[in-house]
Amino acid sequence: MIDEAMSPLRRRMIEDMTIRKLAPKTQHDHVQRIKNFAVFLGRSPDTATFEDVRRYQLHLAASGVGVPTLNQTVSTLRFFFRVTLRRHESVEHTHVIHEPRKLPVVLSVEEVARLLDAAPGLKYKAALSVAYGAGLRATEVVSLKVCDIDSKRMIIRVEQGKGGKDRNVMLSPSLLDLLRNWWKAARPQGWLFPGRDPAQPMTTRQLNRACHAAAQMAEIHKRVSLHTLRHSFATHLLEQNIDVRVIQVLLGHTKLESTVRYLGIEVDDALQIAEQIEL
Repeated sequence: MIDEAMSPLRRRMIEDMTIRKLAPKTQHDHVQRIKNFAVFLGRSPDTATFEDVRRYQLHLAASGVGVPTLNQTVSTLRFFFRVTLRRHESVEHTHVIHEPRKLPVVLSVEEVARLLDAAPGLKYKAALSVAYGAGLRATEVVSLKVCDIDSKRMIIRVEQGKGGKDRNVMLSPSLLDLLRNWWKAARPQGWLFPGRDPAQPMTTRQLNRACHAAAQMAEIHKRVSLHTLRHSFATHLLEQNIDVRVIQVLLGHTKLESTVRYLGIEVDDALQIAEQIEL
């Protein structure tokens, strides 16, 4: 019954998201959160009032979900009511929660080497090595195609990364050798890292599970995720006195402020580091 009631709304919302060129994953997540809201209501979400939205936020907070989930839900509800339903008053008093920023977990170069060596198989070792060696996000790693590896120019082409932006990232000789070994062993034709169904790419869930398994096998007791490799990539470059503005480009950040927050340093400190390098 809820699905039938949501069907035209879902179509309308997807059209609104498509017009604004939101990424497929973002669209999927928005739709799923509205479905969750409808389940909570027990009726079509377009009948929700301001009080219903407030009750739902209270329900989520009381259930113990994390701050990111609460903020993502607020973002979805704002889009749904403001854009699709054009009912601004229903979300007028929703608020994003600001939590203290914590420094990211960073692995040492030696810990990264141990983790990669402990990867469960050549495919996962290659994929995790790309995450670290090129500083890619999980979604960017699994979206790579064989043709994105440019051995002549020694770059990896990242298509439609976060924010729908293309960029080129570094490809080291050692990483290229590893990718060649992987290609010779598996001969992937489309996706560089295919999933169980060769016609589909590996999922981010599979990649994260492999990362956790490798960290456990390597006896790394820090809280490690795939994003830890990206953080470590950026931090190790900074420690090698690479210009923070170069790191910004490699990470795919639009603003320098995003990069320095990512690295856990202040903007003024980052600019001083860059000036010292230039001198």
